[in-house]
Amino acid sequence: MPSTVRNSLVWIFEPFERDATYIRKRMFGCDAAYVDGLLCLVAADRDKPWNGLLVCTSQERHAALIEEIPALRPHPVLGKWLYVPQDDPEFEAVAERMTALVLARDGRIGVEPKPRRRSRKK
Repeated sequence: MPSTVRNSLVWIFEPFERDATYIRKRMFGCDAAYVDGLLCLVAADRDKPWNGLLVCTSQERHAALIEEIPALRPHPVLGKWLYVPQDDPEFEAVAERMTALVLARDGRIGVEPKPRRRSRKK
C-alpha cells in the first residue's frame, strides 16, 4: 500500500521534472531524486536529523561544495553526504542552488546507487 504521508519538501525537485532522466523514489521515508541514473538529492521532512536536504556526494568533494555553499555540512548520521537542515535561514537558497548544480551536471553531486540485492525467496 503506498504511503499517504506527503513530503513537504518535494517542491525542491520541481526543476527536475523537465529533465527526461529524472526519477523520484521513496527512500527511508524520504524522497530521493535521481538524474542520469545517479542518486543526487534526498528531501527529508522527518524528525532531526532527517529534516532538510541531503546532497549525495563523496567525502573528497565536501570541501569544494562547502567552500561554495557554506550552509552545507556533513550529515550527522550519513557523514558521507552533505546536508542543510530545513531550519537553516539559507535553506531555500541552498536548495535552489543544489538543483541548479544537479541540472548543470556538476560532477561533485551524484553517486551511483548500490544495486539492490535480490531476495532469495522462491
